[in-house]
Amino acid sequence: MTLRVYLSGPDVFLPNARDQGAAKKRLAAEHGFAGLYPLDNEIGAGLTPEELARVISQGNEAFMQEADFCIANCTPFRGPSMDAGTAYEIGFMRALGKPVFGYANVTADYARRVRATPAAAQAHWCLETQRSDIEDFGLAENLMIAIAVLDTCGRFVLRDVAPDRVLSDLDGFRDCLALAADMFRERERVRR
Repeated sequence: MTLRVYLSGPDVFLPNARDQGAAKKRLAAEHGFAGLYPLDNEIGAGLTPEELARVISQGNEAFMQEADFCIANCTPFRGPSMDAGTAYEIGFMRALGKPVFGYANVTADYARRVRATPAAAQAHWCLETQRSDIEDFGLAENLMIAIAVLDTCGRFVLRDVAPDRVLSDLDGFRDCLALAADMFRERERVRR
């Protein structure tokens, strides 16, 4: 039986999102996995924005329920933290009791990225946010995300990549595929 991997991340917003998904699915297949990419959901025409959003959300949740595990691109997206939808998907998969592998194409930890947010951007934060503590555990992302990944596979994959490929570079994804393949092989060996 081929294990299915849900391919989570902000990749779906890239200009070449379908090509990115196809590349991830190809790489997953090379490791013996079937990739489930959010843009593969079937969506009808003539929907209102809210109806479209609901169809996308329900389709993604159906893919996650079908998947055996998830690999999440946790690279910061439009700010110092990861994509909010990806964070939701990690929580959803963990609630289902399924393994989550994560990678980020930056090596600076969460607190360092927040502190490095330019003053012009921080000026748009409300005063209470500006005065609030910054979670600082030396982790790659918010502790709930980082621990979900670490408790699954023991490693949050971090890579430094060229600035023009921060979201699309697939080396961290490849590392997660290798970790997943090793984990599932070991589970199978122990089961026998």
